[in-house]
Amino acid sequence: MAQLVDKAKEFVADKIAHVRKPEASLTDVSIKHLNSDSATFVGQLAVDNPNGHAIPICEISYSLKSAGREIASGTMPDPGSIAARETTKLDIPLKVPYDFLMSIMKDVGRDWDIDYEMRVGLTVDLPIVGNLMLPVSKKGELKLPTLSDLF
Repeated sequence: MAQLVDKAKEFVADKIAHVRKPEASLTDVSIKHLNSDSATFVGQLAVDNPNGHAIPICEISYSLKSAGREIASGTMPDPGSIAARETTKLDIPLKVPYDFLMSIMKDVGRDWDIDYEMRVGLTVDLPIVGNLMLPVSKKGELKLPTLSDLF
């Protein structure tokens, strides 16, 4: 019986050693849609899966901050899977009310952009290992559209 347990431990250790961790990066944050009460931003997350099998995504949690304040946050439960040996792109929608945008007009007025920091937690389910959270963040400037861009 002890030999069987030892062989099982070796098997599991070998499998864990060969499971590679996916890597994620935020490639872009942009304005997707403007309506009468809010602006919808989209953060694009690129996730590279080096493994030969698809990896299910359990959840994506996100937070968008500007001027030291949180603009939008939330979670996306079960957004799908990361394809095997490919880079999967996921769009994260962020709805921001205009009243918040008005509150940061001092920053916007200087250079007509919003300085932001976006943080994303990508929880994936790796075989044998279990749930693994990949933290990703990006800081940048989001240029706002001018009137000539809208009309």
